Amino acid sequence: MEVELLHQPDSAIARVQLDAGEEIIAEAGAMIAMSDSLQVNTTMRQGRRGGGIMGGLKRMIAGESLFLSQFSSHQNGNEIWLAPKLMGDLLVYDMEGQDLVVQATSYLACSSQVDVDLGFQGIKTVFSGESVFWLTLSGYGKAILTSFGGIYAIPVDGEYTVDTGHIVAFERTLDFNVTKASSSWIGSFLGGEGLVCRFRGQGKVYCQTHSVSGFGSLIGSLLPAR
Repeated sequence: MEVELLHQPDSAIARVQLDAGEEIIAEAGAMIAMSDSLQVNTTMRQGRRGGGIMGGLKRMIAGESLFLSQFSSHQNGNEIWLAPKLMGDLLVYDMEGQDLVVQATSYLACSSQVDVDLGFQGIKTVFSGESVFWLTLSGYGKAILTSFGGIYAIPVDGEYTVDTGHIVAFERTLDFNVTKASSSWIGSFLGGEGLVCRFRGQGKVYCQTHSVSGFGSLIGSLLPAR
């Protein structure tokens, strides 16, 4: 499987080339165009983790679709074009047996050998203003993640602080807790920063340049009242 990213960073689209016997699992509605010889199935991703009805329901809780689309290639040279719902960037992450924790809305697609499970990160995410639930990716293959705006990696060695609305994903080698941005709660909210995630350990955090909730609040304030 080869993935080529085009039109980065504001309107990224992924061109995925598949050989015989290869499959890719994508978020419902992510397909833009594809080769006629690709076989398409709708799945709840039966498997070792996150499969069946319960897996689909857990993804719904996390803000994802109940069903996923499975694209199978039975000959070399097939291709499929995938794009996210929001304007932004894409990232191809190579899974090599490690775990990657992904914001619920940032999952776009992955190789069939990559497991997608719902990971509850505990009460520390409840007040983050974003998603209580995160997806945990594991296994081997490629994962395609999406962001709102540009996406960039921050290597962490020790401690690092990131605004909760700008987190796309982070490696499981990092631990985190949600806390206030400044020394006082009043100062945090009056300053517009609110809550942040403080990461500890060694690994990478992937961030997006824009916040979906911040953008929604801005647009919502400009709309006429009903």
